[in-house]
Amino acid sequence: MERIAHRGAKREFPENTLAAFQRAFERGADAIELDVHATRDGVVVVHHDPKVRLRGRWSRSVSIVDLEWEDLRGARLAPGIGIPTLDDVLAIVPPSAAVYVEIKGAHIEHSVAAVLARAATRCAVHSFDHEAVARMREIAPDVPRGILFDRRAPDVVASMRATGARDVWPERRLIDAALVQTVHAAGGRVIAWTVNSRAEAAALATLGIDGVCTDDVRLLDVR
Repeated sequence: MERIAHRGAKREFPENTLAAFQRAFERGADAIELDVHATRDGVVVVHHDPKVRLRGRWSRSVSIVDLEWEDLRGARLAPGIGIPTLDDVLAIVPPSAAVYVEIKGAHIEHSVAAVLARAATRCAVHSFDHEAVARMREIAPDVPRGILFDRRAPDVVASMRATGARDVWPERRLIDAALVQTVHAAGGRVIAWTVNSRAEAAALATLGIDGVCTDDVRLLDVR
């Protein structure tokens, strides 16, 4: 069962930062999960929210899509810790590890695909926006895809077919044996989010899930 660090080691460092991702790998993560948006000039950056707070003479929140990368690169989430580009993150990933990229920004699939195309890292994309996932199938068919769910899907196999998704990412409480069996029978994988209990991870492991996304990989010694 793959252990995936949700936005890195977010309990130790600001989430979605190089420091958080490096620590997650030090803690034994098999993979990391992160969120991406794109700046006005098309630079793909790793950040959860669509806005970032810029501090200067006046502190204000600004949409990432309205900023040039030069405007954003000086932002600090903590002393000495800024917002990385997706290229920055992929450059520090160990050869044996993987990166799961959640597409957050609207219509940024071409920019994301361009970054992934020049990286040697094993990557996959996923999103709550299943249309974005379907577009990625057309733009970068060789990049594995996933679909996120926060409520029970009426027909998960139909959603997999519509998007060409390999991975199904249900919120952890939606997972039962029937769902796992259905996804596996369709040739897919099940990745649970966000699991922060060793006991819950162990219970999900008995159902045969393929991966578990967690805020702290130290909790998941349940291989």
